[in-house]
Amino acid sequence: MEILLNRFKGHHPAPTDLLALLVAELRPENPDQLEDAERRLRALCHLLETRSDLRRAVREAILGLSTETRHADLYASTGILPNTGFFTELFRRIGHKLLPEALDDERLRTRLRRIFPHASDARWVTGLGETAWLELIAAIHFEETPASAALPHAAAEVLRALRIISFWIAAGGMDPELLRLDPALEQYESPFATQNAELIAYIDTYPLAWRQPAALISDDKHLRVLLDQCRQSSERIRKRAARDGTSIRLTFHLQRLQQLIDRCEALLDVLDALLHHPDSEQARPPIVRLFTHLVAAECRRDDLRAHWRQNTELIALRVTENAGQHGEHYISETRAEYFAIARSAAVGGFIVAFMACLKLLLANTEMAPLTGALAFCLNYGLGFCLIHFLHGTIATKQPAMTANAIAATICQSGGKLCDAETLAALVARTVRTQIVAILGNVGVAVPVAALIAFAVYFFSGTHFVPPAKAEHLLTEQSLIHSGVVVYAAIAGICLFVAGLISGYFDNYAAYNRIPQRIRQLAWARRLLGEYRLQRVANYVGNNLGALAGNFLFGFMLGGTTLLGFLFGLPLDIRHVAFSSAFVGLGFVGLDGHPNAWLLLWSVLGVAAIGTINLVVSFSLALNVALRSRQVSGTPWKTIIGAVWRHLRQRPRDFFMPPKNNIAEIR
Repeated sequence: MEILLNRFKGHHPAPTDLLALLVAELRPENPDQLEDAERRLRALCHLLETRSDLRRAVREAILGLSTETRHADLYASTGILPNTGFFTELFRRIGHKLLPEALDDERLRTRLRRIFPHASDARWVTGLGETAWLELIAAIHFEETPASAALPHAAAEVLRALRIISFWIAAGGMDPELLRLDPALEQYESPFATQNAELIAYIDTYPLAWRQPAALISDDKHLRVLLDQCRQSSERIRKRAARDGTSIRLTFHLQRLQQLIDRCEALLDVLDALLHHPDSEQARPPIVRLFTHLVAAECRRDDLRAHWRQNTELIALRVTENAGQHGEHYISETRAEYFAIARSAAVGGFIVAFMACLKLLLANTEMAPLTGALAFCLNYGLGFCLIHFLHGTIATKQPAMTANAIAATICQSGGKLCDAETLAALVARTVRTQIVAILGNVGVAVPVAALIAFAVYFFSGTHFVPPAKAEHLLTEQSLIHSGVVVYAAIAGICLFVAGLISGYFDNYAAYNRIPQRIRQLAWARRLLGEYRLQRVANYVGNNLGALAGNFLFGFMLGGTTLLGFLFGLPLDIRHVAFSSAFVGLGFVGLDGHPNAWLLLWSVLGVAAIGTINLVVSFSLALNVALRSRQVSGTPWKTIIGAVWRHLRQRPRDFFMPPKNNIAEIR
């Protein structure tokens, strides 16, 4: 390292290359194991502290790099989303992954990329922490270089960046979407516009304050108050968007506005420190924080995963919360609610039995694959919508909705578990509701399907399902004679996606004000009248997500086999309600005397299908709900322990609500 530092003394024409080599010396082999980087950084600090000639050479290289380049775009753009939109930025990052952008060496941004060229540099640079970089700055001793009476080039570039950011904040805060969600921004003096005038005044007087520290100039206190008001307004709009619906564009815009405000405050911290504490340790922390943030942002400039994650959190939260609003209705607390779920599931099982029979009839028509798949899709989709119209319940659709209620209990602030015992009680209520819903579906679907098959045989003398087909139906549901585990998992994924679709369309209805727009239809008012139109609008607003989710879920179930046929893959689905109905049909088709072992494995297969449907859909939904709430490090061991204790102490709660609901709460 000493040999490399000596090269700085030779007035090397390319100090950027030397700084890149110096960073390479500090870079650990594994960016997550920082001990090696810390050891090398301490060695560098020791050399600089003991060799004044070396630190002077390094200091001159850094100051020269700062003087001969333009900084403004680095401070105003790096780590901040562009104003082009979510998908434009997504495609830009994909394009730069395939073909890197052309670089301009006159910009500090470009030099920084050359010094920290690896994406993994972000991890170890930020991982070292603020203290390590402060020690390096202290070892370089920038105070040994005489301060200039004129405003330094770096400070002037920061002022330029502040001017640009201020205009962007003012323009972004007056966006029509924000004014629609918060009319107060238009009715009263907007802090987004006011901060611009205040910041311009600050920028104009800063050079005078640098030359004449005793001069009376406006400080940044009022400016920071205005920026805080901008942040509060942005947060208020974000909360209203979570309630009234949001969009990718609005989410992207709010994220960018928040980043601009944060960057403006960070630059003000640097300018204030340089103005009031130019040669003291108090000036260094804001510079180090800005440095590490900019390096990390430049290293992740083309990161697709980070872009997607930071811009979809609000939408994911809105989707899961919409699903959770319905999911709360699927968690029974009282016996009245418990038996209401049972009755609703019975309605669903009754209709599923007829849907299963209709599917077999459609299969016997020997339609073309595409036509047959479309018929199956319509059978499933319209049938599920009919179940919803009649206030029925499909058990396996509940977990995707109840997951958010559990996620809300896990984390309220900071992703911490609020109350393990309360969560255990909620899990118990959820489990018993799922059990009674499945029993309601299966307990009605099996006898109704069997009764239909028996009625056809009684009146026609011909089996609804011939014996060979009946044996095939039982084999398809068997735990060991078919791939029910894989097919049930595919159905669980479809259930999860259907839950997201429901939440998305609920958000769509709220954000686009679909009920209000329906009420404005003149032809509908003439056709239905004011009262009926009001009811239709309210129904669409409250049920658009559920109808869309049910209908598209049917298409996913019906189209999976066609997808497998097109790609030559053995794809199929197994749904517990339909599988149970097929067992009933197969039992009657074999005259009530099937092979005992085949019947047993079919029953076990139905139980496995129901379990896998629930586990897969619930796990995926819970994962999305936790991620949308920015939960990390969920204490699963504590949660499982609390649930196990509740199961040992009050096992009945997992199967039946207590007579007195107060006892359960206790």
